[in-house]
Amino acid sequence: MAASSARAKSLRIGLVAGEASGDLLGAGLIEALRQHVPDIQCEGVAGTAMQMAGCNAFGESDALAVMGLIEPIRHIPRLLRLRRNLVRHWTANPPDVFVGIDAPDFNLGLEKQLKDLGVPTVHYVSPSVWAWRQRRVHKIGRATNNVLCVLPFEPDFYAQHGIAATFVGHPLADRLPRETDAKAVRQELGIRATRVVTIMPGSRMSEVTRLGPVFLQACQRLLARYDDIAFVTPMASEATRAMFTEQLTAMGLNAHFTLLDQGSESAIIAGDVVLLASGTAALESALLCRPTIAAYRLAPLSYFLAKVLRLVKVKYFTLPNHLTDEPLVPEFLQGGATPQALGDAVSSLLDNDAERVRIQQVFAGLRDQLACGASEQAAEAVLTLAKQSAATA
Repeated sequence: MAASSARAKSLRIGLVAGEASGDLLGAGLIEALRQHVPDIQCEGVAGTAMQMAGCNAFGESDALAVMGLIEPIRHIPRLLRLRRNLVRHWTANPPDVFVGIDAPDFNLGLEKQLKDLGVPTVHYVSPSVWAWRQRRVHKIGRATNNVLCVLPFEPDFYAQHGIAATFVGHPLADRLPRETDAKAVRQELGIRATRVVTIMPGSRMSEVTRLGPVFLQACQRLLARYDDIAFVTPMASEATRAMFTEQLTAMGLNAHFTLLDQGSESAIIAGDVVLLASGTAALESALLCRPTIAAYRLAPLSYFLAKVLRLVKVKYFTLPNHLTDEPLVPEFLQGGATPQALGDAVSSLLDNDAERVRIQQVFAGLRDQLACGASEQAAEAVLTLAKQSAATA
């Protein structure tokens, strides 16, 4: 690719990644960039994975891990201070390209300021403007030179608004194994039950607080129905593990659960069915071809505002359903996420082998559609922008 020789001097890329998922995306991008430009310099707000890939960090990704409509308000002063410091640094030392990875509420404002200063900007992972707060598309257009999309329908949405966007594929589809062996994983984990349900109440404390007890009450119903059933749960952090363990102890369910600390992949593979908090985990479960049930509970005021202001514009809130335009993942939102409803949904899938196979086949096709070598394609887009910028400098 010609873009690999974008400049004779060493390229400098500024990056800001939000949360653990953005950190992984950033690490993959940095590694792909180094395949083309071995002496490339990367710096910015980074997590452990990006730092291990060679990014010089002057801020941690988890500093941006805030969510909801109301919850982030108390973090605004700290986030604005961080953004001012980044603008000050990159004004004095402009990077050849800036890449904002996810975290749109933070990154788009930063991208706009840097673009106004003449720095080419890329936003990696399109905000879900096609789903809610669609007016943000104009802000995105003013802030970016290119939007790197991980979903195939997104570039067409941007094209309707005259905004440059590129589908690069989904890094998660590239990373996850195509072949999985639930029996082998269960043996490795010491799970002997004939039925296994993966329980994923969320990666944030607020999610575990709201969904953990509801999920566990659903598990109690499943234990009453099936003689030989076990549960496995991946824990995102020591804090969420401690909270979930307290919930397990309060309900006397510790003996029925296996808790994992090494990520969610093994836990998902082990399950016949996955019950999870809606989010990236729903897509991961689908890409691993596991029948999935999703639930979510927002803070009451956040949910009220989203409903009253009609901020959500799609009929499904999980990506697998949106991508297939079929309710393959039963969805339970807010008050609809009850122990009985969730338990019945899990039972419906456990008792229907043919439906589980059908869902797995559709999910396999979805995985093939999204696995496009995202990190490599994202790196090519960044280097192409650097070359174009150098040519017009």
